[in-house]
Parts: sequence; structure tokens; C-alpha cells
Amino acid sequence: MPSRRKMAWGRIAIVTTILAWTAYVISTIVRQLADNPDAGFRFRFEAAMYLAVVTFLTFSALMYLIARQGALLRFARHRRVPRGELDRHFRSYDKSITTLVPSYAEEPSVVRQTLWSAALQEFTNLHVVLLVDDNPYPKDFEVLAKLEETRALAAGIQEALEPARIAAAASHALLGRQRDVGATAGQMLATTIAAYEDASTWLEAMAANEKVEDHVDEFFVDSVIMGLARELRLTTLALNAAASQDDSPSNDRLEELHLRLVRIFSVHMHYFERKKYANLSQAVNKAMNLNAYISLMGQKWLVDQRGDVEVLRALDPAQELPDSARVLDIPDSDYLLTLDADSLLLRDYCLRLVYFLESEENSRVAVTQTPYSSFRGAPTRIERLAGASTDIQHILHQGKTHYNATFWVGANAIIRKQALLDIRQTHTVGGYEIHTYIQDRTVIEDTESSIDLGTHGWTLSNYPERLSYSATPPDFGSLVVQRRRWANGGLLILPKFWLQISERKRRNERIKLREVLLRVNYMASIAWASVGLVFLLAYPYDGRLLSPLIFAAALPYFIAMGSDLRDCGHRFSDIFRIYGFNLILLPVNMAGVLKSTEQAFTGEKIPFVRTPKVRNRTASPGLYVAIPYLIVLFSLFTMWRDFQERNWGNFAFAAFNSVLALYAIRAYIGFKNSIVDMVLGVANWLYVAPKKAKIVTESYPVATPENTDWSTLLYQGDRRLDRDLRGSDDRRKRIGVK
Repeated sequence: MPSRRKMAWGRIAIVTTILAWTAYVISTIVRQLADNPDAGFRFRFEAAMYLAVVTFLTFSALMYLIARQGALLRFARHRRVPRGELDRHFRSYDKSITTLVPSYAEEPSVVRQTLWSAALQEFTNLHVVLLVDDNPYPKDFEVLAKLEETRALAAGIQEALEPARIAAAASHALLGRQRDVGATAGQMLATTIAAYEDASTWLEAMAANEKVEDHVDEFFVDSVIMGLARELRLTTLALNAAASQDDSPSNDRLEELHLRLVRIFSVHMHYFERKKYANLSQAVNKAMNLNAYISLMGQKWLVDQRGDVEVLRALDPAQELPDSARVLDIPDSDYLLTLDADSLLLRDYCLRLVYFLESEENSRVAVTQTPYSSFRGAPTRIERLAGASTDIQHILHQGKTHYNATFWVGANAIIRKQALLDIRQTHTVGGYEIHTYIQDRTVIEDTESSIDLGTHGWTLSNYPERLSYSATPPDFGSLVVQRRRWANGGLLILPKFWLQISERKRRNERIKLREVLLRVNYMASIAWASVGLVFLLAYPYDGRLLSPLIFAAALPYFIAMGSDLRDCGHRFSDIFRIYGFNLILLPVNMAGVLKSTEQAFTGEKIPFVRTPKVRNRTASPGLYVAIPYLIVLFSLFTMWRDFQERNWGNFAFAAFNSVLALYAIRAYIGFKNSIVDMVLGVANWLYVAPKKAKIVTESYPVATPENTDWSTLLYQGDRRLDRDLRGSDDRRKRIGVK
């Protein structure tokens, strides 16, 4: 909980930033233009451009301080709901929740921990579904073995939980019988104590059998499994204390305690593969993986073999089915929990967030989440620094909720199913109806869906606790994949936000300026910050435009960030490492901005690329490694040039950039790794795989009734035109297809 002093200094930081920027504009820009009325076009152009760059960067710093201040206010006001209130609320609870875990080419060991953290959530009618998005029929033996291991995870967890579930249910039934026959309070208390002892022992035995090979394994054992075991031990301690004092909780309270154990160990585990069915979207991205399953919920589906493909048909209750018929019964749920396959939840995530959603004042909240934090104890510098940035984002997202500017962060969230139905869109692909709830127009599908929900009158909220954790990329190559994806799409979504504002004004909603500014900064700041930094690094601005007031405007931002890093368990000095880190990520962010611009003009979607999270190093594209070296070399050249011209302000800025960029290359990429990646980049660019000659015949193959796949032929018809449509541009031109 922040102190009053900390919140007061936060307000001072905001005011200082505004005053310093205003003073710079008046004392430097306006004064220089007034004192030099005969200044040429170049100086006036430089002044305008420099002012624009400084203004945008200062604006982003100001938005950080404002969001941070909102977070401090939320943390100060937050009061945790007592355990007894949660037990009372969920005692006779009958709603359900489905946890959807989209997975594509993930390591089975990583997915297993995620599924366990979801399975141990304390909730009634809990379904956990692993959405496997790999090719369901791989030809490679190793890939198939890995896929089979992933498929077996759900059943394995269900089987492992069964003894604990049976024991909890038996203890609950025994308590009911004791209550019916009028057993003493001491006897019923002893039954409850024994049940909690057994549950704690079961969890402790599970933790003891887990392999701990890295910091994520350690977190899983200590915080997920043992965290739950310690909480149950704490309840046992309280019950033993009551017994030693010849006292006991009421019968209703003992009933609630038993129901809690039943909820913890009761779960329905499943897995689903959408790519097995031709009538579900085959688009390669997480959004459509989720959409495919959501569109099936609440119905029974007949698996219909049509030639060489399978499709799902809605089951008619009156239809008579043969014994060999395969039917998928997809249960419906009031709430959905989306969870990335490399994330972990703490024990009471579902309980507290659903309780929050069911408060009367939150009836129009569509999505609530706890923006994920990083695992502690990462072995690499880049993973620790990426984790520091993640922890900072947790604070900023909490602040955005204070100003009604929340964005859905897709690693984890609880969603009202009804809200997704409100934003559903339907279109036809290949004759099949495809339902879209979470947009896949960009690779930041959660951000765009946040705008869609707001347009339909829903809001979003961040729960002010750290209840979810996720892995950060372990090396520069995998980080490039992640950050390039994050940099894509924000500019494309911005026009949609203006439409949302218009719709909300039509409903006479009050829209505050701070919400608009925070949302615009969230979607567009990567673009202007990247472009602005390129100009500051590359363009030789006139020394008269520099002023200590620029430093004064930025100083509160860096001090506040350093303080936040220290509060999150990192170092204050990490602000300099993060600056150098952002310097070497400049080409990645610029590539994302350019890709967004390309999509805006061409309409071609940006392909989704999964962030690799494996123990082996991921090679970086050579260009993304070479450009940081060019930044260092150009900064050194700028230093020499400014030294010759006695332009000491620019000299100091260039020296600062060159030192931090070089440190970042050494610490986060590695000199040896960077050389390897650049060599590989050149080799891959020079090498072109030879194309295999393809002979196309226009005649149909000779077939006999004995060797003809008649069912496929009847269902698919002539596939040759379809192959042409998916062929090269030259072939499309030849057959006159646009």
C-alpha cells in the first residue's frame, strides 16, 4: 500500500513535467524564433520538428506518470475480500466457468504446469480445455510423439486428481451424515480437521515429486502447489486452535469448509483440436483457435465424415444415430477464462475475480484480469530485464482501470460469455459459417476486442493484485518475435477507437479526456516513440534548440520508473538498462510500425508468429542484430562531429546512447551470438532453395471403381481450381483470377 508521501510525490512529478515542457517551449522555441526573425527555413523546420519529437516523448512520459498515479490510488483503496465472504458466496453456487488454454507447438512440460494451475482453481463446475492447434496429422515421428504427450495431459491430470476428489467428497458426505444423526460439534470438527490434513498432505506429496530444473519449476512448486497447501495448513491451524479451546465453528461454516475442498479437487479436463474439422476456422492465430471452440459451446455436435474431411454438424435431438456415431457434447459456461499455455495462476484467481464480476456495481464489466507478472529468479539478463518491464506494465494497467482506460491483456482474463455474444460477427469461408468473437484482424487481438466491447457498452477492469505469472523470452531471438508482434496493429485499431467514442457519445456517456489520452498513447506510442528516437539519433539538430528543461521534463519519469522497479523487487539502476534495451529494440519496433502501415494500405493480415519459449537459444534475424551496431557506430560518429562543433549537448546525448547501446548488445545479445546471427542472416539471404519442377496435366487420372475414393470425390468435386487459387501470382494471372 503506497504512503501518502509517495502519492504526493507522484502529483509533484506530473506538475513538474508539464511545467518543464511549457517552460521549454516558451524559453527556447518561442524565444529562438522571436530573437531570430531572419532565421531561414531550415532552422524553422528543425525547430518545429524538434518540438514535435520532444512533445510526443514528453506526452508518453506524462501518461506513464498519470497511469502510475491512478495505480497508487487503487492500491491504497483496495481491501481484500475476507475468506469467509468468499466461502459464503460460493456455498450454493451453480454457475460454471470454462478455462480455455490455446496451445501451439508448446513444450508439454510447460503446458502441463499451466493446466495444473487451472485445474487447482477453487470453483464449482470448472471445465479446463486444452485447445491444441498443432497439425493433427504430423508425419514427423518426433513431432507426433510430442503431440501425443500433449494430448494425454488433460486425462493424466484428471486421473491424478481423482483420489483427492474422492477423499474430499467422502469427507463431505461423512459430515452430512454426522449432522443428520446429531453428532457433537467436536466430532464434526475432527472430521473437518482430518479432511484438511489429508488434502494438505496430498499436495505436499505432489510437490515433493515434482522435478525442479529452473526458476519456473520452482515457482510452480512453491507458489502454485505449496501455496495452496500452506493455505490449507493455515485453515487446519485455526481449526486445531478451536478444538484446543473447546470451541468450534458453526455447522454451516464447517459445511462451507468441506465444500471448499470439493471445489479444489473437482474439475473436468478435456482437449480439443479444431484443425481436425473442415468447417472450423483454419486461420493460424490464437484468436481463431479460441473462437472455434467458443462457437461450439452449449450444443451437441455430430462428427460427420465427408470424404477425406470431417465436419461438425449441430445434432438434431430427434435424429436417430447409429452406434458408431461420434458426438461431441460441448458444455456452455457463464464465464470463460482464457489462459496462455505458458502462464500460471495462483490458487484463488477464479474465486476472487468472479466474485468481483458478480458485485452489483460491476454488472457491465465484460473482462477482468490481473495483468501477469514475471517469474522471479530468471537465469539470463535479458529475461530479468524483460521481467522488470512486465512488472512495470502491471502497475500501468492498474492505473488505466482508474481512468476507465483498461485494455485486455491476453495472457489471462475472465470474460462474461454474454459480452462475447454481443460482439460476435459471422462470415462465410469456403461455404462454412465462421463465428468471430475475438478479432484476428491484427496480431494484438486482445487490444482490438477491448475496443469492440467498449463500443457495445461493456467495460473492462484490472483486479489490483498479482495473481497470474507468465514466462518472459529467455533470449534476444525469442524477444524479437514477441516485441515485433506487440508493435503491430496499434495504429490500425486507432480509427476503431474514434468510432467507439462516437457511439458512446450517442449513448450520452461521459468520456473523460484522460481516458482518451491514455488509450491513444497505449495504441500509438510505440510508433511515435520509435520515429522520434530515430530522429534524435540521426538528425544533427541545431544546438540552440537544446535546453536543460528537456532533461527536467524527463527526469520525473525516470525517477518514478526507478522507484517502481525497486518496489517490484528490481534495481533502481535498471532504468538505464531498460533505456539501452529499448535502443537495441528500435529496429524491431520500427518493423512493427512499418508492418502496420503496410497492412493499412494492402489489407493483407500480418501473420501470427508464436513467441518461442524454449531453453535453447533462438537465433535473431540478422538485420535486427546489425542495426544496434550501426546505432553505436553512428552515435560515435555523432560524438566526433559534435566535439568538432562544440555542440556539447548533442555530444553528451550521443555518448550516453553509444555506451548504453553497446552495453545492451553485450548483455542481452552477446557479441559472439550477434556475429553468428548476422552470418546466418547473410547466408539465408544469399541461399535460395531450388524449385522443384511441377508437371501439370489437365486430364483426369485413370480410375477404376475399385480404386476410386468416391466419398471424397462426391464431397470435394474438382479441386484443381482451388489449387490454382492458392498457387502463385503468375498462375492467378494466367487463369484470370483476382
